[in-house]
Amino acid sequence: MAAAALRLGHASLRSSLVPAGSSGRSIAFNGFRCYSSAKTQTLKEAFAAKLPDEIEKVKKLRKDYGSKVIGEVTLDQVYGGARGIKSLVWEGSVLDSEEGIRFRGKTTYTLDKIPECQKLLPKAPGGEEPLPEGLFWLLLTGEVPSEEQVRSLSAEWAARSDVPKFVEELIDRCPNDLHPMAQFSLAVTALEHESAFAKAYAKGMKKTDYWGYTFEDSMDLIAKLPTIAARIYQNVFKGGKVVPVEKDKDYSFNLANQLGFGSNKDFVELMRLYLTIHSDHEGGNVSAHTTHLVGSALSSPMLSLAAGLNGLAGPLHGLANQEVLNWLQKMKSSVGNDLSDQNITDYLWSTLKSGQVVPGYGHAVLRKTDPRYVSQREFALRHLPDDPMFKLVSQVYKIAPGVLTEHGKTKNPNPNVDAHSGVLLQYYGLTEKNFYTVLFGVSRAIGVLPQLIIDRALGAPIERPKSFSTEALAKLVGANL
Repeated sequence: MAAAALRLGHASLRSSLVPAGSSGRSIAFNGFRCYSSAKTQTLKEAFAAKLPDEIEKVKKLRKDYGSKVIGEVTLDQVYGGARGIKSLVWEGSVLDSEEGIRFRGKTTYTLDKIPECQKLLPKAPGGEEPLPEGLFWLLLTGEVPSEEQVRSLSAEWAARSDVPKFVEELIDRCPNDLHPMAQFSLAVTALEHESAFAKAYAKGMKKTDYWGYTFEDSMDLIAKLPTIAARIYQNVFKGGKVVPVEKDKDYSFNLANQLGFGSNKDFVELMRLYLTIHSDHEGGNVSAHTTHLVGSALSSPMLSLAAGLNGLAGPLHGLANQEVLNWLQKMKSSVGNDLSDQNITDYLWSTLKSGQVVPGYGHAVLRKTDPRYVSQREFALRHLPDDPMFKLVSQVYKIAPGVLTEHGKTKNPNPNVDAHSGVLLQYYGLTEKNFYTVLFGVSRAIGVLPQLIIDRALGAPIERPKSFSTEALAKLVGANL
């Protein structure tokens, strides 16, 4: 880790952030926008205040234990997608095979108590689900924000939400049969034109300034994603115009409203839940790892996230929820209203015997039901308990683990997050399955960009693992091919 990045102190950070005598609502930090008051600490201020201690903590950890062995690597892991290899730093979340995901040490769902994130993170007035603004704050700082801080962050994202005219025109020129994820990635890449990091780097800046520009780009980027996503949705599926962002509303409301569902308060609540639970899932998944990897080359947040979105677009990653809904709808056509245990069991076996997998079941790390599935199921039980597709999902949830266990080829026979999300979206009228991964992408940005800011603040180096040919690996294990 660069020595310069480790010698940051409280005084130098604060002098670079807060001009002397500033106390107004809108403050310019190094030429950047920040929305604050004399009483409420902004997100940028909160992160800057914690940074010196975090740098020292990592410095001491590496000094005292840098040569400590933390794991071994088998040949199977090398050929098996690097599963289980301990080689990434990801501060926001840790995934446990039995417990599920924790965001900064806080649970997302447990069977015996209220999940800590749902309990502690601020909600919209009258709402039940956490606001993703609060989760972004938690992922970046490790601290639960106050309601006032979350409202301020909502206002800041709304104020930054205007999309450049040329990006709007770029989206409008895309053919309607170009997949929405390709359009989404294209638009995010084009925002590189606006990148404060790229412009500052081209002029020359100190390494200790990297994180500030990365922060500004990340905030601008997240703020613009709902309008970009909604423009793609309206162009491809509805042919209508995108309504402006309402500056006094939260992020999820504006996304729902721009998609055309703002008048449905339950759908707005679903968006708050969806954006929160799809945001972050450790750093080893394709979209998170790709964003981190590309960012390690000092590519801007725009280019880094666009790369991550291209990974998310793959059928083995973000497209999985679309595949689940397709499979469920085929099952519904086959079994009709007969959701008996025997009928569901027979259909599951027919899927497996045809050489297919049961989509939405199994997970690379988890060995129990995905807590994100459970949170969606709880939402459905409260809001759509009698929906025929939810009843089908519930029956599959009841029967599939036993069938998959008997089949014997699945390490985790329980459902993951993708097994439920499509059914919730289609219930409220968002039936365009090709668009679902775009929503996933909006959410994933909220999870991966905090780590990108942390990477630049801690002076993380370019990522460059060692590779071997099959012949070289054979020599390492003493094999003759």
